Amino acid sequence: MSSPPPRLPLIRDRMGRRLPLLFTGLVLFGMSIALLIRAELGVGPWDVFHQGVARHTPFSFGTIVIGMSVVVMVLWVPLRERPGIGTVANALVIGLVVDATLVVLATPATAAGRGAMMLAGILMNGAATGIYIGAGLGPGPRDGLMTGLAARGHAVFAVRTGIELVVLAAGWVLGGTVGIGTVAFALCIGPLAQVFLGWFTVADRPSVPVVSGGLG
Repeated sequence: MSSPPPRLPLIRDRMGRRLPLLFTGLVLFGMSIALLIRAELGVGPWDVFHQGVARHTPFSFGTIVIGMSVVVMVLWVPLRERPGIGTVANALVIGLVVDATLVVLATPATAAGRGAMMLAGILMNGAATGIYIGAGLGPGPRDGLMTGLAARGHAVFAVRTGIELVVLAAGWVLGGTVGIGTVAFALCIGPLAQVFLGWFTVADRPSVPVVSGGLG
């Protein structure tokens, strides 16, 4: 009796859907950060750090985001994490979009307007996270650092919380904006991203049997 035919490993396909999703998610992510910055009610933990560093350097916020992405990717090396297309695109696109959006976006004159901008930024960030992760083309630099450390036997939640507390504290000391937006971001971003992941994740197609020639 011949053995069952070998099967090819799952191959990431459907690039015609994945790439547009990836770049849509990254552009929305950059825009969402700009919304939170202009709302002036607090930004996410990593962006508190980026903002704090930007206050002490001649570089723009977006340039700091790109630079820190490169630094974090260097930290992947001892963790043996492998970047994907999405990782490299994440490192470059988000920072460029943040700077471009900040040029045309102003802080609302009223508290209600700032609150609405903050909520829009958080919602957009959750959607963007679900979209670009759902594309399945590699984690962002900071997500890869988290999963790489977690793979060493640590709980993902504990690693993520530890990293974000460290960068939040460092950013606050450097002058980054911490406020109600920071708290709302921390509470809402996980559930929002989970919802949008369910909507936008692109599944791999089933593997295809390989039929060899000759008699079994």
